[in-house]
Amino acid sequence: MDKLVDILLPTVKSNLILTHNEDDELLRGFIRAALDYAKTYQKRKRIWTTLPPSTSQAVIMLVSHWYESRDGGTGGFFADTAAAAGRSMDAIHRLLSVNKEWWHL
Repeated sequence: MDKLVDILLPTVKSNLILTHNEDDELLRGFIRAALDYAKTYQKRKRIWTTLPPSTSQAVIMLVSHWYESRDGGTGGFFADTAAAAGRSMDAIHRLLSVNKEWWHL
């Protein structure tokens, strides 16, 4: 999993427009949690060696959302309302559904 974390970190930072390294460990933790979330949502038995594009985008969006709303007082960069934050999670779930292993339900 750490290889995927290292691959995703620069893309997450670019998405967040972060140019410093002070939050890299925090972001690595968020990426690990997002990969675990994606694996569970997609009903995967094993972790990936490479991520499908839709799963990668969902992980990037989820990490970015968690980073931007980590203080609990905002809805993240997606929006300033709970309803809009819910719509962002809907988009993340749609992306994760593309590679979901439906037959394991």
